[in-house]
Amino acid sequence: MQYGLIGGRLGHSYSVEIHAAAADYEYELKELAPGELGDFFKKREFKGINVTIPYKQTVMPFLDEISETAKSIGAVNTVVNENGKLTGHNTDFFGMSSMLRANGIDLKGRKVLILGTGGTSKTARYTAKELGADEIIVVSRKKSADTVNYEEAAALHSDARVIINTTPVGMFPDDSGVPVDISAFPALEGVADAVYHPLRTNLVLSALEKGIPACGGLYMLAAQGVLASALFLGRGVDESLIEKAFTAVEKSKMNVVLTGMPTSGKSSVGKLIAERTGREFFDTDDITREALGMPIPDYIRIYGEESFRNAETAAIQSVSSKSGAVIATGGGAVLRDENVRALKRNGTLVFLDRSLQNLTAAKDRPLSDSAEKLKNLYETRLPIYRKTADFTADSNVSVTEVADTVTGELKL
Repeated sequence: MQYGLIGGRLGHSYSVEIHAAAADYEYELKELAPGELGDFFKKREFKGINVTIPYKQTVMPFLDEISETAKSIGAVNTVVNENGKLTGHNTDFFGMSSMLRANGIDLKGRKVLILGTGGTSKTARYTAKELGADEIIVVSRKKSADTVNYEEAAALHSDARVIINTTPVGMFPDDSGVPVDISAFPALEGVADAVYHPLRTNLVLSALEKGIPACGGLYMLAAQGVLASALFLGRGVDESLIEKAFTAVEKSKMNVVLTGMPTSGKSSVGKLIAERTGREFFDTDDITREALGMPIPDYIRIYGEESFRNAETAAIQSVSSKSGAVIATGGGAVLRDENVRALKRNGTLVFLDRSLQNLTAAKDRPLSDSAEKLKNLYETRLPIYRKTADFTADSNVSVTEVADTVTGELKL
């Protein structure tokens, strides 16, 4: 391995895609057991590597030199082999500060709450200090001499203006969690989450819903990867590559989620987009129908709409954690906030807006089996579709034209 990433478990790493956007070399993932680490560094058969959990501190004794930033943070995530001499660096500070700057989150003169006490917390503390934070409060589940607990954070530091989450709460596969209720912090001006899978955690979504600048950790990952690549190759950082790497990975991992009324063309458009882009296609109605073991109209007639909605929510929760997929939703999927949250964690919601006169009442749809029911349904749901959508596509044209609009808007 010439260039790559070492760590314990690397199944969900995005580093290969980031380094592919940053430079022209082969980048490999290598999982190492603790007992293999010494031999790996003794052989020194690499030019440059990144280091991730759980080895950012473990690797330090194997190195000949460590940068001042890495010493200050107390962790190394990049190692460069210069003619047999191993030098350790930490590019996470560059990554985090780049992420904050790109999203308009200013720490200077602010009280900053840092959630968590692990390795990324050390980076956040160093970043906050370097960027001029007025006060830095570290929050942990257990109070200590250097930390407050979550109850104290809300009671004593409700005037915090920035929150940085460094805990794994909200991370895939348990992505429904949220580390703190931001409504307890009315002075918030920015929220940053080091978690990058899903692309938007519930913490980030909560902030965005309140109009607070917020971001997930993907930009940080891209920026630190671009700096690591520059160190590997012994050149300066081209910051335009950060946006290139970030956009490439975000686009490839973001789901395309189609919402809208029954017969608005979600399935047809979704299948065409999936075919064009090589993405997987999922229809939440199909997933729900399979789970129920009977046609949806029959189930609703027998068990009622509420029972069906519960099954639909389970289907949405299961498919929303996919990456880079196309998802067609049932007409009522956006009626539940929990469904919208789940779909937005990894997806862009596109409302296919078809006029009432172009929709069709169907006898196999008990909620819209007459013109009157369809009209009432349309008038009730239209504001919800518009509110929950990231953008709207006119669906009164051909399937091909709608697919063109969606793929063009999302640059797929």
